[in-house]
Formats: sequence, C-alpha cells, structure tokens
Amino acid sequence: MTSGEGPQSICAWGAVLTTEGARFRIWAPSQQQVRLRLQGQDHAMERSDDGWFDLTLPAEAGAEYGFVLDDGRVVADPASRQQSGDVHGLSLVTDPAYHWQCDWRGRPWHESVILELHVGTFTPEGTFRAAIDRLADVAASGFTMVELMPVAQFAGNRGWGYDGVLLYAPHPAYGTPDDLRAFVDAAHGQGLSVVLDVVYNHFGPEGNYLPSYAPNFFDEKRHTPWGNAIEYHRPPVRRFFIDNAVYWLRDFRFDGLRIDAADHIRDPDSDPEFLIDMVRTIRQTLPGREIHLTTEDNRNITHLHERGQGGEVELYTGEWNDDLHNVAHVIATGESEAYYKDFVEDHWTKYARALAEGFAYQGEPSPFDGGKPRGAPSAHLPPVCFVDFLQNHDQIGNRAFGERLTTLAPERRLRLLMAMLLLSPHIPLMFMGEDWGETRPFTFFTDFEGELADAVREGRRKEFEHFAAFQNLDLAATVPDPNSKGTFESSRIDWMHRDTARGTDWLDFTRSLLQVRHAEIVPHLARAPGHGGKVLMASEDKVAVDWQLDGAILRLRANFDDREAALPAADGRVIYATTGASDVGAMPPGTVIATLQETT
Repeated sequence: MTSGEGPQSICAWGAVLTTEGARFRIWAPSQQQVRLRLQGQDHAMERSDDGWFDLTLPAEAGAEYGFVLDDGRVVADPASRQQSGDVHGLSLVTDPAYHWQCDWRGRPWHESVILELHVGTFTPEGTFRAAIDRLADVAASGFTMVELMPVAQFAGNRGWGYDGVLLYAPHPAYGTPDDLRAFVDAAHGQGLSVVLDVVYNHFGPEGNYLPSYAPNFFDEKRHTPWGNAIEYHRPPVRRFFIDNAVYWLRDFRFDGLRIDAADHIRDPDSDPEFLIDMVRTIRQTLPGREIHLTTEDNRNITHLHERGQGGEVELYTGEWNDDLHNVAHVIATGESEAYYKDFVEDHWTKYARALAEGFAYQGEPSPFDGGKPRGAPSAHLPPVCFVDFLQNHDQIGNRAFGERLTTLAPERRLRLLMAMLLLSPHIPLMFMGEDWGETRPFTFFTDFEGELADAVREGRRKEFEHFAAFQNLDLAATVPDPNSKGTFESSRIDWMHRDTARGTDWLDFTRSLLQVRHAEIVPHLARAPGHGGKVLMASEDKVAVDWQLDGAILRLRANFDDREAALPAADGRVIYATTGASDVGAMPPGTVIATLQETT
C-alpha cells in the first residue's frame, strides 16, 4: 500500500512534487523579490499581491533548494519536509510515497493507555529505527498508544523538541521521514496507535527566519513564555499550521495529535477560533479514521471537548488533566511550592473530585494565580475526556534535577496512586520507564551555542532561585547545565533496570493493573456518560469514588493511612485488590480495592 493520491496536494506552503516537477511556494509579504535557489541555480519566483511567491520547475526528490531574500540571504523553506543539514542550511525536495506494511484502521479512544516517550532518550541510539525494536516491549506492558514528544526539527541535535523551527521536517538526529514512517508502521503492526505532540504556540529561538520576510506572521503586541505570539487570524499563517496538522496525520499516518500549551494559542479576532477551525478541517479532510486529538490547557476549559447529542466526539477527544497530577504529587511528596500551592489545602477533597469529575478547579479562585477564578464545570463530560498521569515530561523535567517519583515518594504510597490512575475510567498516561519503576532522571536539555547557550543556562538556573531548597546554594554549581551532553545522556532510560528484580516487580505490578483495566473496565467506557462520578469519601488518607459507566458501576476504595480504616462498602465483584483488602469492613493500611457491579 502507498500513501495514496497526491498526498501533499492540499499544502499551501513548501515544495510539492507534481507531474511537471515540483511546485515551490512561500509567503514573504515584506519582500519585493524572492528567488528560488535550486541545485545551485537561482530562479525568479512569481509574486502575487498578497505576498505569496510561487514557481514550478523540473525537480526530483533529493534536490536541494532554498529561498534567496532581497538582501541576498538564503533561508531554508519554513515548510521544509527534510533538510540537507541543520536548520540554517538548504532544504530537500521529498517524495511522500511510502510502501506501508500494516493495513491499520486505528483503535477506539476508550481503549487508550498511553506511553509518552522522547525519541532521543528512549534507546541508547536515540533514533526512530532503534525505537522500533522496543515496540513489542511497549505493547507487552499493556500500552495501546505511544505519544511522541515533538519531532519537528530544532537547532542542534539534542533537545526536548519544543523549540522546533521547521515544523514539517522530522528531526534528522532521529532519522529520515521514511524512518519515522517505518516507526509508525511498526507500531501499528504491534497494535499500538501513535500520537504526535505538536507545538503551534511559538517557534524556537534559533533558526526561525520567518520574521525576516513575513513579520506579520507574529503579533508584536503579545508574547508567550517561550517566544513571540502568532497571528492565527491571517489566512497564510492559519494555513501553515492547519496544513501541518493534516500533513502529519495523512503523510505519516499518525493516529492523533497532542496540542501543546493550547492556552497560548489565542485567536480572539476569528470566528471560528483557530483551534476549532483546525479540528474541523482535520475531521472533514480525513473522515472515517480513528483520529484522537488532545489538548494541554491549564485553563481547565471544556468548550473544546463537549460531546454531541449521542456522546460522539465533535472537536477534541480529550484534555491533559494537570489537576489530577498536581494534587496526586502533593499527596505523594508533600511539596507545596509554585503551582502545587493550589493543591495543599483540602488535597484529599481535590484528589477525589478530580477522579470523579475531571477538574479539581471548576471556577474556584486559584491561590497560585492571585485568587483569579480557574476552570469551568467538568462533571458533565464523560470520564474518557480526561488524560490523567502521575508523571510526564514536564512534571519530571521541569524539576532542577529531573527526579522521578520513584526517588521522591514512598513506594507504598506511589503504588496506591498508580493503582488509582490505571483503574479509574479516565485515560491513563505514563512516561517512558515508569512501567518498570525507572529511577534515572529526565532533565531539561538543549544543544545551543554561544550567547544563546549562556542565556538558556542562566535562565534555567534563575527558575529555581526562589525555591526554598535552593536558598543559599550556588545555582551555577548545583543546577545541571542544559547544554551539557552529560545532562542529555543521563536522561536516557535504563532498559537494563527493567530486567532487575526491582524492575521486574514494578513491571509485573503495572501489567497486572492494565490486564484488569483492559478486561474489566475498558468494555464499559465507550459510552460511559457524564455526571457518572460520585465521591463517597475524601478524608485524611482515605478515598472512595464510584462511577456509573456503560452497563456497570466501578468502585474504587483506597486507604493511604498507616492504620486500618473503615471506608464505604464496595458492592460488586472484586476485580482488583491488594493483599488483605476487602469490599466490606475495615481496610488494612496501604491498600486499594476495585469492584465492578454490572447493571445491565
């Protein structure tokens, strides 16, 4: 099977193979003339009144090209599908045709158990091809979906991917576009969906030349925490990102996208807003496929995730639930600084509410945000709208030393939180290595040079100067240098740890929970209704939550205390219980029980 007819035909930006060769197109409204440099020869491009430059010439896949600006500078195609070198060099014409091996039809969202991974640190080699060899292990752990951190090309070799500047080009340190297709194809062969994290809220600090020839691409009056804000209401800008989303889903057969920091994708002048326009275009362009679109958005909004009258997904499939993570982290570690401040008071109530209703903050004032109200009512959404996690790249890597919960929290408490995560009806996500109790850190790392490297290094250290643990410390000697190769190398997961006695014990624990989830809970999730969650108890170290699912009631009880405690009875068939736990009477310390009561 190939990728189909004219797979790049709808893309407005970049180089697209045609029957006549290749069509080259760039929006450069501040330029009077743009020349195409193709295989060392310059050719004048045709300019339209709205700032588009266009030219079709004979060319084949592999041909090098760039755009020559009025001042003589040669820049890469901002929609380059592949580079001949780094982000400052020439682009390559590419052929998207690929011989797909797997006739993949996708997996329903309610079956999702997500493993988030960073390609560069997932294996010793750090490539798409090397990651293929580990996909069978991922599936054997009980995961059904892999979520890749961003793979768009950024400056240097090492980085998290959130500083991408060539958003159509897979990062060459990981492999070629066809290597990425092979990874997706192999994952499908293991029964794994693959979702890609995309960054549409800013560009990285090095290698973005758009301001040189398209300054109107950006909003001069607004900035994100990571760079200039974007003018989504301009048609060429809007098209750049919407085409990009369709490109990854169509030409690489990704099963979905995770939209990074959607709260910074602000488009007040458009109707519909960019985020809605994009998702509608995706679903109209690629009908009949299981495409799962999730957002990361700390506003706790719901309008992007509302279901249709029959419970069907109309816009976005789910949202990362930071509230559940934050309150679980407070419970696990006792930490109370920064955004954890919002979850210290009444944390058991907030934890139970997040399990039952999705968000802990549904319009209440946020102490961390100066008392401003945060969130909207979320109990009406079905439980599968929420993607829950105890750890992810941000919550580990934004720590100074990148520590995982295995080194921060008591193991018994962590296992109870893990059981609640994997047995709740929300969609669970784990970070690579978490299934076997990985202890290696995942630290913030980059690969910049010169003044930019100095600025990033200093900025990283300043992030921690107000934390109590860093008072009176030499931050330069304490906080790892993000540009050091050693910082990157120490963040690789340790596959040998997986085979140790401790790793095997953790892996057996994870697998047993996920086996129960797939066999007992997943069959009742596809049509699980909103308003199904109910908190029966949320007191110090004790939690009891019930959910009305599709044809069954799921009950979870957990005693985090060091003493025996009485919790509400959990009627129904026991589907999981730690040693000594019972559905009636007092629960032993450090135990959890899950029951299922069929109602139809």
